[in-house]
This record gives sequence, C-alpha cells and structure tokens, in this order.
Amino acid sequence: MRRAEEMERVAERVNACTRCQLWQTRTNPVVGTGSVSARILLVGEAPGYYEDLKGEPFVGKAGKVLDELLESIGLNRNDVYIANILKCRPPGNRNPLTDEIQACTPYLDAQLELIQPEIIATLGNFSLAYIFTKFGLKPEKISKIHGKVFSVRTIGGFKKIVPLYHPAVAVYNPGMKEVLLEDFKVLAKILPPRGQIEL
Repeated sequence: MRRAEEMERVAERVNACTRCQLWQTRTNPVVGTGSVSARILLVGEAPGYYEDLKGEPFVGKAGKVLDELLESIGLNRNDVYIANILKCRPPGNRNPLTDEIQACTPYLDAQLELIQPEIIATLGNFSLAYIFTKFGLKPEKISKIHGKVFSVRTIGGFKKIVPLYHPAVAVYNPGMKEVLLEDFKVLAKILPPRGQIEL
C-alpha cells in the first residue's frame, strides 16, 4: 500500500504544480495509470487533446494502438505503468519545450523511484532522449535503435531500456504497426519469470 500512497502524493504535487506555464492552459494533468508495482514502465511524450480532457494517458487513437500492442504480448494496462515526460498538454499538441521537460521530469523521476520497473520502454523521441540521458546512454535516432535492448546498472539493480516508436506513428502510417508489433515481442522476450532476477 505504501507505493500507492506515495503515488497519490506525486499526483497531489502534479495537481498543484505551477513549475511551467502549461498549468494555465491544461484541463486536467495526466499523472499516469497502471500498477505501481509494474515490471514494465512505458514512458510517452505528453498528453494530447483527449488525455487532457480525461486526465488519463493514451485514451485517443494512439491509445487504441497501444492497447492492441499490449494485448499482442498478453498484457493489459493493469500489468504495466504508463506515464509521460510532461504531465500537462502543450497547446495544440506541439512538441515539449526544454524548460517544460526540466520542470516536469522530477515527477517522472519520482515515479521511476517508486515503481522500480525492470524494463523501461520509451515511446517516441522525447522519451528516448530523456531516459537515455538519465541512465548514461547516448541518445540516437529511434529509426536506428528501436526494438534494441540496453542494459543499465542502477542502485536498485539492473534495468533494461527498450526504445520504441510512439504508437501514434501507426495511426498516421498503418504500415508501422507491424514494426511496433515486432518490437513489442522484444518486451515479452526479455521479461524474466516473476521472482527470477536476470543479470
């Protein structure tokens, strides 16, 4: 229960946040959803129009794609935790700004610390750049490294980082769905049986 209570505290801080200007234009902040003891953490970019209305991540067309991708490896949203780099929607769904990322990522860091996932899957370029830099990896183009597995050693043990395309690419380019399905198989392959620590 302690993790759930701690996540509630993170949510309270996000709800009261004025660290960047996005709080002035948001409808609802989007803290994240899923299991606080998830073994896989999916990190997206920022809330879009529907996420901002509902206060939940990935509820639009890209969310339907994500649900299908999870289902393809026998998982659903309750088995993972889904968060974003930004907790508030940038106006017009524009890209996150550097100062917004700096202001908001302490909340993602707190979520990482709480959940202690074994696998971090980055969804899209902004997520890749932040997570790679945080764990001492050199960010590269997603087209070059999607679906590859990177192992990092942390105070909490080993973690695996898997860069993935953002599910929205399959909305605009249906041919990319096969690429995403193949990349998601990698997540299933590297998830060790529960209780088994992989070195």
